[in-house]
Order: sequence, then C-alpha cells, then structure tokens
Amino acid sequence: MTIPTTEALATAEAPKPTPTGRSVAARFASSFAMFRNGKSIAGLCILGFFVLVAIFGDLIAPYGPLEKDFTALRQAPSAAHLLGTTHMGEDVLSQLIYGTRGVLLVGFLAGIFATIIAVAIGVTAGYVSGFTSESLSALTNVFLVIPGLPLMIIVASQYDNPSLFLIAGVLALTGWAWGGRVLRAQTMSLRNRDFIQAAKANGESLFRIITVEMLPNLTAIIASSFVGTVTAAVLGLTTLAFIGVIPITNLNWGTILFWAQQNGAFPDFWWWYVPAGVCIALLGVALSLINFGIDEYVNPRLRSAGERARALRKRGIKPGASVTAVRTETTGPSTITDTTHTERAGATER
Repeated sequence: MTIPTTEALATAEAPKPTPTGRSVAARFASSFAMFRNGKSIAGLCILGFFVLVAIFGDLIAPYGPLEKDFTALRQAPSAAHLLGTTHMGEDVLSQLIYGTRGVLLVGFLAGIFATIIAVAIGVTAGYVSGFTSESLSALTNVFLVIPGLPLMIIVASQYDNPSLFLIAGVLALTGWAWGGRVLRAQTMSLRNRDFIQAAKANGESLFRIITVEMLPNLTAIIASSFVGTVTAAVLGLTTLAFIGVIPITNLNWGTILFWAQQNGAFPDFWWWYVPAGVCIALLGVALSLINFGIDEYVNPRLRSAGERARALRKRGIKPGASVTAVRTETTGPSTITDTTHTERAGATER
C-alpha cells in the first residue's frame, strides 16, 4: 500500500481554477482586443494627449483664456505668445487649451447619451418581435431621416445661454439612430444562436439574456458606434459655434474660428485660425483611426488581411510587393528549378 506524501495531498487539495472563471477572464480580455492593432493604438495616443490637455489645462495654459495684453494686438507667434494673439491681445494657445475641455466634454457626453439610447432601442428591437420590434424600428428610421444640423440650430437658438449638457443632449438625440440600426441588425442575427436558445430554455430573464449573453458579443459594434457619435458631436459642436448659434461664453475651438472670421483674420492672421483647424483635424484623425481599428477587428476579412500583412512585415516582406514563387525539384543527381508564377505578397496562399 502506497502512503501519499504531504506534498501530494497538498497538490490534490489545492483548488483548481474553474472553466467559468477562465472563460469570464477570456471574454473580458477579448472585449479590448479591438484596441490592440496599430491604428487603434495611434488613435488612442492622440486622443490621450487631448484628454490630458483638457484635464490639466489650468496648469498648462500660460495665460487666462480672456486675459488681454493691449501691447500685443494681433501679434504673430513669439516667445511671449507661442501661437500669437487675437485682436484683443488674448493668447491663442491659452484659448486652444481651455477650449479643448469643452470640445471633449460635449463629444463624450453626446457619445455616452447616444450609445445608451442606441443600445436600449436597437438591442430591444432586434431581440423582441412583433409590434414592439416594428415600432422601435420605425422610430429609428424616423430619426435617421431627420436633418440633424437644422434641428440643432432650432433647439440651441431657443436658449440664451445653453449649457454643455443641453448641447450634448441635442447632439445625442440627432446622432443615435445609425448605431441603433446597426445594433438591431446584429441582435437579430444573434437571437437564434444556440447559446441564446439555451439561455431561454434555462428560464433566464430577458434582462439577463441581453446584458450577459448578448452585450459582450456586441462590444465591438457598440464601441464603433460610440466613436462615430463622438466624431459627429465634435464636428456638430464646432459647426454650431462657428456659425454663432452657441454663445461666445462657451469657449471651444469653434468659437475661436468664429471670432477669427468675424474680425477679418482670414487669410493674413493665420496663427489665429490655423491651430484651431489643426486641432479639429487631429482629433478627427484620432477618432477615425480608432474606428478603423475597431472595424478591422469586427470584420473577419479585414482582420485576416491585417494579420497576414503584419506576418509578412515580420518576415521582411513588404505587403503588396511582387514575389516570384520558385519550385525546386531534385531528380537523381540533378536539380531542376522551375519558376512557376508571380504572385502578390499578402494574397491568399495557394
């Protein structure tokens, strides 16, 4: 009879990780896999820079946004004012830094509000059937065809000094329908899957099926919808500010362009309007890169093409370059080399 040792008993009694725990961790990790490619990382770095500027703007800005220096009116960039001054001697760099906070706040608030509405309506419309589904689908179609900019102008012009929350709410109200439409279509494709049917058979509640079973599989689409809504909200905010609908007290990049246009800065005083335009373009590029990265993750064809291109780069082959395939055969003492065809690197392997 063999007597087990103390080490063997300790090993046998040690709790083993359950498959459920591993699967939850794997699903949580896979939810952020969309941000691991180069496009998403580059976009997140640019966006992170603007977020830091918005958070620490009070410490970074050399002057107050409305602080005036009457000895430096419309002054070109200099050591005292790195991006020059306005017609009132206000520092353009400081206005840019303080304006970043309003742009990001409205953009992210509108993105959050619109995503919540899109998820609630889109997923519900895709999961249920009958009159409820058709009604929610019709509501989504109505908001898809509503002209967003005129509605934003009408609502914002009714208030003397609309708050950033009101502006974000109006932008969210006009920007959720596209995401809701996409989520409805994806949910309809998921509701007949085996794991959903198994959850129904087990008597799971509708709330748990949607939140636990469906939403993790919709993470990439929800993230893409959020990023797209933020992009549209930023452009909508700067447009409203540029045409003068939003009061000048709500400082952002659009109001900088508004005052530059009102005071004849185009085209001579380039330092007044070019930096604001560059910031809008950079933020748009960052959000677009993040969206492209998510798109590459969601679309299997784009994902496989990206993985294949990265594998070729690691091997020192430039994707898209012409490669001649050579077949070598050994027949007895002689060797025959046959050039068969020319293919494009990164194409499907034969």
